[in-house]
Amino acid sequence: MPKNTMDAAPTTAAPDRRHRPGRAAWLLGPALVAGVAYLDPGNVASNMTAGAVFGYLLVWVVVLGNVMAWLIQYLSAKLGIVTGESLPQVLGRRIRRPWARRAYWLQAELVAMATDVAEVIGGAVALNLLFGVPLVWGGAITGVVSMLLLVVQSRRGARAFETVLIGLLVIIAAGFTFGLFLAPPDAGSVVEGLVPRFDGTSSVLLAASILGATIMPHAIYAHSALTRDRFAPAAPATTPATGATAAATPAEATPPAPAPVVAPGADLERARGIATPRLLRATRWDVTIALAVAGTVNLAILLLAAANLAGVDGTDSLEGAYTALRDGLGPLVATMFAVGLLASGLASTSVGAYAGAEIMHGLLRVRVPLLARRLVTLLPALGILALGVDPTLALVLSQVVLSFGIPFALVPLVALTARRDLLGAYRNHMLTTVAGVLASLFLITLNGVLLWLVFTGA
Repeated sequence: MPKNTMDAAPTTAAPDRRHRPGRAAWLLGPALVAGVAYLDPGNVASNMTAGAVFGYLLVWVVVLGNVMAWLIQYLSAKLGIVTGESLPQVLGRRIRRPWARRAYWLQAELVAMATDVAEVIGGAVALNLLFGVPLVWGGAITGVVSMLLLVVQSRRGARAFETVLIGLLVIIAAGFTFGLFLAPPDAGSVVEGLVPRFDGTSSVLLAASILGATIMPHAIYAHSALTRDRFAPAAPATTPATGATAAATPAEATPPAPAPVVAPGADLERARGIATPRLLRATRWDVTIALAVAGTVNLAILLLAAANLAGVDGTDSLEGAYTALRDGLGPLVATMFAVGLLASGLASTSVGAYAGAEIMHGLLRVRVPLLARRLVTLLPALGILALGVDPTLALVLSQVVLSFGIPFALVPLVALTARRDLLGAYRNHMLTTVAGVLASLFLITLNGVLLWLVFTGA
């Protein structure tokens, strides 16, 4: 693969002792797990609603969001690989004032809770559609299953966790794309949808919701932690500050264990037994595969709704979309859609819990027991379900909350990965930083327009 201009010339790397070229596939996985966050029930609700209400109008938003997500997820993964720390850990060290660190944690925690709302509600709706389980009980079941998935990560390690979630990712992809083969969209309308435009306040709201669901703040935090845990040194490493030996420990589920404290460069490479340039090359492939899958599925959801649900009453909700798919395309398509939604809720809520634990541990340096944290983050979603709030509306609005959290994760990520003192020779090139800044400005501007439209009634 040609050298990517995002990374500077590699330094002299340690011999690759543990991984032969034939085992390059071993290096893939973290981005696929982070990519699950791009296929959560919030994405489903936003894309289904956009297609059902506006047809092909917002196709361009899904495509643009996926392109920006590639750059953002690569930068997050690169930070974890080069520094051996997650983004919350780096920020926790650099934000010196306790009140500022707590304020930053609070907004990140609210974003993580909004993520939980979307994922738990989505799982509850899917269980209700498939088995008639009451929504509140479905939400509780979704939370319990996510806890069990995190136990897999704790007991069996990062690789086993990845394997389970990648299996769920396959189910998600199959469930949401199946109907498109039976009822394909109009190609000309798809091409027309690539032209950027809006149609009133509601379309801007949905665009912000789609971007919030596509470029999810907790996925930015999580990806750096996933690469840190996955490629944690298997041998003791010498810390530059004290010369002491830091033994590498297996990754923990909640909260994740910090990686050995080593400087970016040769020390970390020697401890891993694998060259950093090789990891970065593999990561580019990993992110490309993950975002290709996520982008294709998200686009398929919108196109399925645009081709088959546009103008049909009640299809702006998940339950209505399920009914319309069943009546229009048959029970098999509707069942596959519900199965995909269930897999989406179960997989994404475990990634969200992982991210939330990392945010708390990295910024506050506090470890909270898994059960206690899971119960606390479940309460808002279960409360919404118990109050009878429309689940689809709650899902879409939760994605808008995520959209407002994006700048707080993205701006520090772009700034940190451009720093020579942090990433050394692997810092961003100027073009990469400019692309990150432009993405940040676009997202911040969209959110500002959304606020203006909502509060002025325009």
